Amino acid sequence: MVFAATDVIRAKRDGQRLTDDQIDWVIDAYTRGEVAEEQMAALAMAVLLRGMSGQETARWTAAMVASGEVLDLSGVRRPTVDKHSTGGVGDKITLPLTPLVAACGAAVPQLSGRGLGHTGGTLDKLESIPGWRAELSMPEIRARLDDVGAVVCAATAGLAPADRKLYALRDVTGTVESVPLIAASIMSKKLAEGVRSLVLDVKCGSGAFMKDLDSARELATALVGIGTANGLRTSALITGMSTPLGRAVGNALEVAESVEVLRGGGPPDVAELVVALAREMLAHAGLSDVDPAEVLADGRAHETWCRMIAAQGGDPDAPLPTARHVEHVTAAESGVLARLDAMAVGLAAWRLGAGRARKEDRVDHAAGIVGLVEPGGRVEAGQPLLELHTDRPETLPAARAALDDAWTIAAEAPAPPPLILDRIT
Repeated sequence: MVFAATDVIRAKRDGQRLTDDQIDWVIDAYTRGEVAEEQMAALAMAVLLRGMSGQETARWTAAMVASGEVLDLSGVRRPTVDKHSTGGVGDKITLPLTPLVAACGAAVPQLSGRGLGHTGGTLDKLESIPGWRAELSMPEIRARLDDVGAVVCAATAGLAPADRKLYALRDVTGTVESVPLIAASIMSKKLAEGVRSLVLDVKCGSGAFMKDLDSARELATALVGIGTANGLRTSALITGMSTPLGRAVGNALEVAESVEVLRGGGPPDVAELVVALAREMLAHAGLSDVDPAEVLADGRAHETWCRMIAAQGGDPDAPLPTARHVEHVTAAESGVLARLDAMAVGLAAWRLGAGRARKEDRVDHAAGIVGLVEPGGRVEAGQPLLELHTDRPETLPAARAALDDAWTIAAEAPAPPPLILDRIT
């Protein structure tokens, strides 16, 4: 069926539910250029203001999937399962999680992206490994899943092209915050991957897009609803992001920390979340009899990591980039580190060069921040709290300014909140 774009816009503007045919047509016509950018911008704003039902959002997502190709994983011998995080500060979970789940017997096709702003990108982190390449063809993706059971790479251009266009439009039209459009954007790419099941890590807190538990639950519920409506076994964990995850924030620094976790060590919060998400993924894949904590501890996950990196041209034993300039930020008083704000740390790492302001910017793979004291830890006046890494010393004043109100030192620290706040199915 063919519609007039203005009629679709008016329908949503007036609070009507869009029909399946209207949604299918507008997404297809926009992808082909028949619906103008200003018309889709008006429709996106109407969706932001009026919302969409679960049925509308699921259909919108399916239409975006149908705008391109779907990765055919039917020939992969292992059960396929993926994980998606809504993004945070120090969120390097994909790096140890993907080889861990593969070492437990599943196939994990992790199609990832690059960072923008204060949240890091998985591909940026892995590209700090000498020789590693993100761009793979579909036959290469399938081959890596058969050989190793794990692949982390860039999404191919043919997957959900409607989302690529709409994502860029939302970014410049003030419509990023729409929960239905956020959910459809995430899930269209995941559905196009062709996996059988999906686990979502929805971040909640100062360093996340969703600042409070209610909004995180709203997004998680929308994501799970879309997956279920489209035949994908889906669940979500809502996890805390008011404090940076782990100690390291920055590309090569986070790779090094991930390798620590894969060797059985690393920060306890990172290891805890990796194992929790692995258990969720393995349950979806029908492999709940495998204990991921045991596989992490005995070295099998690290062995799979080395094979995964080497299969994409990287050298897992090569030295990672290190910054030419390292400075400390110290405590002004003695006490207990009661608070370390994730957003402030993420912004400071971005200013040091760990992130990008525009998609075309290059990142400094060695830049970032290392926390030297965990929240709840005792500190003395003059003791280093944070380590700032950069190749560009001129960035240090701006990074320090971002950290002006990043922490609180008190006589005692409150009880730490749980890392996993809720589970949505």
